[in-house]
Amino acid sequence: MPRPVGAATFEAPPNIALVKYWGLRDRARVLPYNSSISMTLDRLRSRTTVVFDPRLDDDVVQLNGDPARPGPRTAVVRLLDRVRAMAGVAARARVRSRNNFPTASGLASSASGFAALAGAASFAAGLRLSSAELSRLARFGSGSACRSIFGGFVEWRAGRRPDGGDSGAAPLAPPGHWPTLLDLVVQVRGAPEKEVRSQDAMERTVRTSPAYGRRLAALPRRLEAIRRAIRRRDARSLFPLVMEECDSFREVCETTVPKLDYLTPASRQVLALVRRINAEAGRPVAAYTHDAGAHVHVFVEARDARRVRRRLGEVDGVDRIRSLRAGSGAHRVRAARSA
Repeated sequence: MPRPVGAATFEAPPNIALVKYWGLRDRARVLPYNSSISMTLDRLRSRTTVVFDPRLDDDVVQLNGDPARPGPRTAVVRLLDRVRAMAGVAARARVRSRNNFPTASGLASSASGFAALAGAASFAAGLRLSSAELSRLARFGSGSACRSIFGGFVEWRAGRRPDGGDSGAAPLAPPGHWPTLLDLVVQVRGAPEKEVRSQDAMERTVRTSPAYGRRLAALPRRLEAIRRAIRRRDARSLFPLVMEECDSFREVCETTVPKLDYLTPASRQVLALVRRINAEAGRPVAAYTHDAGAHVHVFVEARDARRVRRRLGEVDGVDRIRSLRAGSGAHRVRAARSA
């Protein structure tokens, strides 16, 4: 007799990596070359509903109100197949997911989306996974999704074992650990959606960038220094390290063949302005970082936020600035509603 099918809705946040993972030593197992550290963001969410329905002949995937394009749909179905195998469920699924922020433009919508999908699909299939198990599952949709299961500051330890048994995400500090640290999310106009999926792009970087080896060699020191700064809530130490890390990430992207350039002119003006603000103050007032997209995250302490935000808003091409703190991780929405 087939197992009963069900429905579930999960919400999950994006996260912004303070230390990026960029490159997989094992793509099939989604095992990174290096550990990464992120901050889970409040208020931004992906909400995903999954319904397993034996009447369906095929999976139906809807993202932000439209049928999913072939690439994202394939990734969603692949994760659904993994859940079906784990749960012994044969039914196809109806998936509806919606973000309250821009998709595929450097705001980690894949992290939040696949974290929410992992939660909703596994629960709807009858699985009751721990946070650690859910994190490992989400990783197979998008590597950074493993960090979005948890709130606050999170580390995904790369591990060394070939089977990936020692690779997993875990909290470094809870959401309320550093309440005065703000992320000013600077959304720029004309930010294009990524044409190359991040896993494909990073594979190209590992293969072709002459700077990649130098980046890996520098990361252990940077990781430890950033861990220490977060534990101590030490912005003066953290901010230069975050920008150093971002510059290293951008260098390997821009020395990839063919070049990976995710920024717009407005994005680059934001980076230059942050450097100028720090130089004028003679101290690290702010720090920029960005992922594989055009939008920029600018970290500030609350006492400096209004002044920095005003100056960022004067940059030609800046569309919107959101002020976010560290937030909670993925969770189930009790009353399953359509996303």
